[in-house]
Amino acid sequence: MKFVRRLAVSAAIVVGAALAQGATASAESIVPFQINPAPYGNPNGSFDAPAGTCVAVTGGQPGAVTITGGKEGRWGCFVAADVRWVNLSTGASGAARMSDGLFGFPPEAILQTGPGQVAVVIIGGGINTAGLATFSVS
Repeated sequence: MKFVRRLAVSAAIVVGAALAQGATASAESIVPFQINPAPYGNPNGSFDAPAGTCVAVTGGQPGAVTITGGKEGRWGCFVAADVRWVNLSTGASGAARMSDGLFGFPPEAILQTGPGQVAVVIIGGGINTAGLATFSVS
């Protein structure tokens, strides 16, 4: 009888741990924003310079945010764009550059912002309107 109880308790612990991991993975939050590279910030983009669709993904790692593309496969954001950020809660700030998107890996930048309310600006180069997003990082 003791063996059955121990087995049931062990199984409950394993199932609880698996459910807790699933809850952590689903805690990711996605904040979309757009960069308009067409002259004068035309929200429709243009034939030769379509608008960039970017997202900020929070909740994957504590105190960190990933800036990447918002389209299928995490594509859609600018390659090698400058990323500037400021943590409005702590005053910390920094800069990064989106990766180059080579070998099938979508462009992304992982920012170690720390927890708090964060503002991010992406500058794609050329004539464009910078993309801006604010979000909470835990």
